[in-house]
Amino acid sequence: MAAEMALVKPISKFSKTTPKFSNPRAKPCSSYIRMSSSTTTPEKTATNSKKGNKAVIKETLLAPRFYTTDFDEMERLFNAEINKNLNESEFEALLQEFKTDYNQTHFVRNKEFKEAADKIQGPLRQIFVEFLERSCTAEFSGFLLYKELGRRLKKTNPVVAEIFSLMSRDEARHAGFLNKGLSDFNLALDLGFLTKARKYTFFKPKFIFYATYLSEKIGYWRYITIYRHLKENPEFQVYPIFKYFENWCQDENRHGDFFSALMKAQPQFLNDWKAKLWARFFCLSVYVTMYLNDCQRTAFYEGIGLNTKEFDMHVIIETNRTTARIFPAVLDVENPEFKRKLDRMVEINQKILAVGESEDIPFVKNLKRIPLVAALASELLAAYLMPPIESGSVDFAEFEPRLVY
Repeated sequence: MAAEMALVKPISKFSKTTPKFSNPRAKPCSSYIRMSSSTTTPEKTATNSKKGNKAVIKETLLAPRFYTTDFDEMERLFNAEINKNLNESEFEALLQEFKTDYNQTHFVRNKEFKEAADKIQGPLRQIFVEFLERSCTAEFSGFLLYKELGRRLKKTNPVVAEIFSLMSRDEARHAGFLNKGLSDFNLALDLGFLTKARKYTFFKPKFIFYATYLSEKIGYWRYITIYRHLKENPEFQVYPIFKYFENWCQDENRHGDFFSALMKAQPQFLNDWKAKLWARFFCLSVYVTMYLNDCQRTAFYEGIGLNTKEFDMHVIIETNRTTARIFPAVLDVENPEFKRKLDRMVEINQKILAVGESEDIPFVKNLKRIPLVAALASELLAAYLMPPIESGSVDFAEFEPRLVY
């Protein structure tokens, strides 16, 4: 499946000639835990991380989430005696792919990181901190879920369990690399505290499959697009972490391929009308969340020479084309009306945020939010009800491990 992924279109059209900062007062996201002052050295940050100040965790709809699921149902789904659809040879091939561990020695830092971070000042510095915080939290969330699945499935299906454990290895490596990046800015996340303090969102196994598949594949397209853009426009390569995105995105791609195999082993999640409705719902949720999040942070993308909305639409379109190979139905994201609806959601969301930042009393704020939330819900429903694209198939060629470029 991975070998058939559509190629990325040329992205020079995304480039901006000069970086702009549309939000010069952007602050690092308060959802995360900061652990050192701006005068603390990275060495002291690492030493004193557990003694640092822990900011109050702020949960929002757009913040990275931690997930849990029905592990008993997971065990039933991957019990070979119960589920005759499990393709053991495909999972064995995937396991060998993960065991190879192509990126075992890839995430090696050098002095270029700290030197680059010291040169990033003003609004762009704050924006980079937020990018690293959010990315670290998202990767760590994946680590926790995959680690627990690997532990719980060990007796039921050792092969699938080992793949989950190896994916948790990848996610831990990514999270650690990002957290080291924060040390360049004299900050760090207390991941142990984060594990206990964050609220966990419960998803049924089939929803975990839909959401995580989309998350991994959209991560692939985000990373490879940024990597290619900066390779063509090195003047915007302001921080060396982006140089690692080419190999990094292959981890995301392999994870997505594994979840594709999991869904193929559960055809009831792909072959009826309910599956089509849920597939479109999760596509919409993931695409809208990314678009709204990124449009709140245009200064970051403009800081690396990208047009935020064009970048996002490129990622959404390519992810949707990839997803159409497994999901029974996907959104018609290439219909111009879909983007118009996304842009209207951005406008409404900005008004909701403005209400929250106003000096009105909470009761007045809630009254002002009611029509805005209704308008946002209306746009979401209208986007969901757009004629979908029938897609997907559980009849795939045998898995052939292959890198995608």
